[in-house]
Amino acid sequence: MIELKDIVKTYHMERIEVQALRGLSCRIEKGEMVAIMGPSGCGKSTLMNIMGCLDVPSSGSYSLDGVEVSRLSDSQLADVRNRKIGFVFQNFNLLPRTSAVDNVELPLLYGNKSNSRKLALEALERVGMSHRAAHKPTELSGGEQQRVAIARALVNSPAIILADEPTGNLDSRSSLDIIAILEGLNKQDGITVVVVTHESEIAAHTQRIIFLRDGQIVDGQSTGRDGAEIFS
Repeated sequence: MIELKDIVKTYHMERIEVQALRGLSCRIEKGEMVAIMGPSGCGKSTLMNIMGCLDVPSSGSYSLDGVEVSRLSDSQLADVRNRKIGFVFQNFNLLPRTSAVDNVELPLLYGNKSNSRKLALEALERVGMSHRAAHKPTELSGGEQQRVAIARALVNSPAIILADEPTGNLDSRSSLDIIAILEGLNKQDGITVVVVTHESEIAAHTQRIIFLRDGQIVDGQSTGRDGAEIFS
């Protein structure tokens, strides 16, 4: 599903070069649930952005579902993001003056789907938020906002969900609820889930953990869930 080979990402800031990723290679299979861990500044979010076609590597090869991403145009990349990938962020990224159902429906408007409201309500139902469909984000708790964000990620039936610190702004109980939803989507729907996290308790719910340091993979291990293989 996801294959990265010798990925280098260099940022140029005035006269300074910052190498965020240094020849990173990894593979994530279809239907896996994987955590990416490491200290701040190790390249986790950069890696996630490249996986999500939000950024491109300076060099190296990224293949998504058998397609070499570097060969795609900007419009093709946007189409891949909309059809194949659902994003969940630490800060929810919901429109504050818009209802939950309207936030969830937003990705569907780009595809001009006639049944977009029905699909949005169904997505909210899947995360236990249909009863809060008319509420704005300011009327919801952090955990409820993240559920809405997950529903938005689900509404286009993606093959992959990329979650960047999805529990970073939540209390312990809400964090467990959110990772349980993601785990259920992986097990019941077969969605490939990649979670960036600082929290070992969250990573323990995945099948495999990839550890980054200074832009490189330094270790990988199975959590023992579903017989995942140790990364090497």
